[in-house]
Amino acid sequence: MIPEEVFKRRRHHNNTPESILLIIANFIVVSIDITLFASHKSINWFFWVVLGFLALYNFYTIRRNREEFSNKGTIVACIISLVLLFVVFFLFRGKA
Repeated sequence: MIPEEVFKRRRHHNNTPESILLIIANFIVVSIDITLFASHKSINWFFWVVLGFLALYNFYTIRRNREEFSNKGTIVACIISLVLLFVVFFLFRGKA
């Protein structure tokens, strides 16, 4: 028989904080979203749909892990990552 502790693993993959996973997921989704739907002369409507779902995912993740997102360092890291996402957007759009 398999012991029950095997199935009671931690939520974090390799003890990576949820804030880092959220930032990485944001960059991956936004980069793919910009490449597929916003790299033309006009921005496709589906680009905004994907960003809306990403915002809902961010809201849900922050609400679920409120205690982790309560310290100043994590908040500053999230704000810096959002600013960098805008920079990535304009860099990808500049190539169009």
